[in-house]
Amino acid sequence: MLHTFVALVEDKPGVLTRVASLFRRLNINIVSLTVGHSERAGVSRMTIVSDASPTAGHRIMASLYKLENVLQVDDVGQSACVSRELALIKVAATPKTRSHIFELAEVFRARIVDLAPESLMIEITGVESKIEGLIQVLNESDDRILEISRTGRMVMRRGQHTSRVLDAMRVPSTETEDEPIAEDDEAEIAEEADLPQ
Repeated sequence: MLHTFVALVEDKPGVLTRVASLFRRLNINIVSLTVGHSERAGVSRMTIVSDASPTAGHRIMASLYKLENVLQVDDVGQSACVSRELALIKVAATPKTRSHIFELAEVFRARIVDLAPESLMIEITGVESKIEGLIQVLNESDDRILEISRTGRMVMRRGQHTSRVLDAMRVPSTETEDEPIAEDDEAEIAEEADLPQ
């Protein structure tokens, strides 16, 4: 069973090594690992897809929390979320076969991002099955795949599920205990925040 974990980690040297070593010690295979900047300065977002038993999720999360520089861990595998991958596929192409590859790219809503005399490069974004579908069609045709570069899975929960999201929507309060906000000021704040009065 595939588990998908999203971990917020401090952007410091050695964090990736600690995470990879943890999965090695647990004897759990990492299917894909994607790391990039998050919405917070100095914090990176790590998406880890692992192949483990259905009951291993809690054990993996608990172990990740114990690691140094790990700030937050979320198991999003069973939640409503948006999942995407990016792939670059270089295909051998001649003037006779280019039109066929262009048609395939259009069907899969992909883009041609590079064109050379003997090859072209396709960029495709979507769920894993969509990318696998394009690769399968290219393999079944006369178009020879020369090179494939894929990102890991990137995942984000749908909707407003965390307190951080709700906190970001709140209007900063300027009132004090001695100086309550007047009704006119409340209406103005509600209007600026596009909230019902």
